[in-house]
Amino acid sequence: MIDPEFTPQEPELSPFPASGPPLPQAAPAQDETPELFQSWLRPEIIAPTRIPHLGHLCLLVPLGAFGFACAAVLMLVALHFQLFGVATEAKAATEIHYMLGSEATIYLVSFGLSLMVFPLFWNKSFFAGIQWRGATALRLCWPLFATALSCVLLATLDEIFLPGPPNAPIDEVFRSPGAAWLMFGFGVTLAPFFEEIFFRGFLLPALATACDWIGERFTGELPRPLDEDGAPQWSIPAMVIASLATSLPFALMHAEQTGKSLGPFLLLAVISLILCAVRLKTRSLAASTLVHAFYNFLLFSIMMLGTGGFRHLQNM
Repeated sequence: MIDPEFTPQEPELSPFPASGPPLPQAAPAQDETPELFQSWLRPEIIAPTRIPHLGHLCLLVPLGAFGFACAAVLMLVALHFQLFGVATEAKAATEIHYMLGSEATIYLVSFGLSLMVFPLFWNKSFFAGIQWRGATALRLCWPLFATALSCVLLATLDEIFLPGPPNAPIDEVFRSPGAAWLMFGFGVTLAPFFEEIFFRGFLLPALATACDWIGERFTGELPRPLDEDGAPQWSIPAMVIASLATSLPFALMHAEQTGKSLGPFLLLAVISLILCAVRLKTRSLAASTLVHAFYNFLLFSIMMLGTGGFRHLQNM
């Protein structure tokens, strides 16, 4: 007799059959996407944004031109009022207050505009974009001072074997103790700071990035990844080429002051290469700026001691 509450159940199947060959497995589904459209589905490789690059360097030029225009206007105003007893542009070209005032105006105006303009393109602060990294420079303060001291030794050897002309234009600036002290202060503060920003902060990275970019186009290699701070990493050939290309205009910029002589020109080119090496090795613009400032400080200090506090400039 059949129980009215009985419900038939399906037999429970074992995952392992008791006998017989295993059941055939279904083949995995094949990707039916046509080969023609596979490249469309691959993720696009976005190259890292390396800053500063040549475009940023070109943007710096009009900012500097505006600073130059401001300096020219200020000089004309000073000449109108005959400040420091100067009434002509020819005399202003060799007068220490006009010389340093014009340079300081160009530097400060360009720098102030850069602080406002470049963060808009970089999405980071100006000092982060140029890899200032002041803490690194402070940590390496003594090795950087030793580097500057070695540069002074090179300058001494250069003066012995390849001396400059006896009456270089830079010597005409040191006509009075007051002018010498002004040059001392300017040479260890504003000059190294702003020269390093342009040459090692903008020009050197821009040229290194351009070299790597050209190499990547020829070889098909992917760009190097940015470091942990979002700064570019360059190949050794790019850094060497960029350092050489940076040092040439750096030496030429000071050639007029040294009478366009070979010895000082070669010395400045070598000093620039050392500054480039410091900047690239430490990845800190503050480090190369500190070496530059130490180097100028030591040179001026030796000059000051040799002339009795700039009172006997005929001993130079």
